[in-house]
Amino acid sequence: MYPGGGIDQFGDAPPEDPPAVQLNAPAVAMAATPGGTGLWVASADGGVTTFGNAAFDGSMGGTQLTGPVVAMAATPTGGGYWLAGLDGGIFTFGNAAFFGSMGGQHLNQPIVGMAATPTGGGYWLVAADGGIFTFGNAAFDGSLGGKTLQSSISGMAATPHGNGYWLLEWNGAVFGFGSATSYGQPTGSPTAAPFRSIVPTPDGGGYWLLEPDGFNYSFDNPPPAGGYPAIVQAAASQIQPDPDKGYFCNPYGACEPWCALFATWAWEQGGVGIPSYAFVGSIYGWAAANGRVLPPSAKAVAGDAVLYGTGPWSTATAVHVGIVAQVWPDGAVDTIEGDAGPGVTGHLAVVIDGPFLPSDAQAFANFPVFAIAQP
Repeated sequence: MYPGGGIDQFGDAPPEDPPAVQLNAPAVAMAATPGGTGLWVASADGGVTTFGNAAFDGSMGGTQLTGPVVAMAATPTGGGYWLAGLDGGIFTFGNAAFFGSMGGQHLNQPIVGMAATPTGGGYWLVAADGGIFTFGNAAFDGSLGGKTLQSSISGMAATPHGNGYWLLEWNGAVFGFGSATSYGQPTGSPTAAPFRSIVPTPDGGGYWLLEPDGFNYSFDNPPPAGGYPAIVQAAASQIQPDPDKGYFCNPYGACEPWCALFATWAWEQGGVGIPSYAFVGSIYGWAAANGRVLPPSAKAVAGDAVLYGTGPWSTATAVHVGIVAQVWPDGAVDTIEGDAGPGVTGHLAVVIDGPFLPSDAQAFANFPVFAIAQP
């Protein structure tokens, strides 16, 4: 990742070092101009930010969306682009044509990525489990559906000739199908957020990977109605790789697994009188006695804690916690989580995760959500 940015390059992809940009929602996808000298970056609220010679052709920013945008693809001429929603709905801009969608249809896992064919006459959608959906002249070259993954799929890109595609896993792993070749993936150093998008160079000899942590988020669209903005502000101020000062060492407590230490720290910074807890189950117990505990099917508000696992009883059943930063009308959430993200074990990070539906947390976090704790 380049200083101040959130974009890593591999193969013959030139470095992209975008200036600091204030976004109202996490960056979730990107697309390159035909010459590779510009990029569009899409945010979860449907906003589109341009870099280099990428032209702005419209967005869903400022529009009340039922659910978040999760993917985008550009037309071959660069004269337009598609945005895809978590439910597989498609939005078109410029000269991008509509060829169908998964909107309104049953999905085993939500849509997380898309890619366009070289002619612009079709596109692929990929779900979190690696399942592939084709539209227009997009051909099926295989999928990861039914395969065991370390984490969920987060994006995809097509080869320049349309005879293959890459699938991107949240940890930065890249899988090639058809003629798509893997040119490498992040190794060694910690990163501060799951990778969300992959964009190939014009000749297919390299690609860029997008990390959402490289952008400055205000988390104010949609607004945190009924939430706890001071908690979110405190949590967001910490988004960064964990300083490498020893195994599991962190700024929030002892050198031990620290997701709960971070969550209780954020609540304390927001004025909540909760002790510093190292165990996720202790947050559940405190909320049950002093706040509220909601089932995972309930709609969260900004500042709530999402508790992962199967129950509060032990470290084997209460495994992780995240602070809710945004909530969408369909119930999807963006979270800020400590001791999380891809990286070397014991040297993890405060990261942005989402957007995802708590009911789909198994796909995104490898664990279900067993409760939502409110301060």
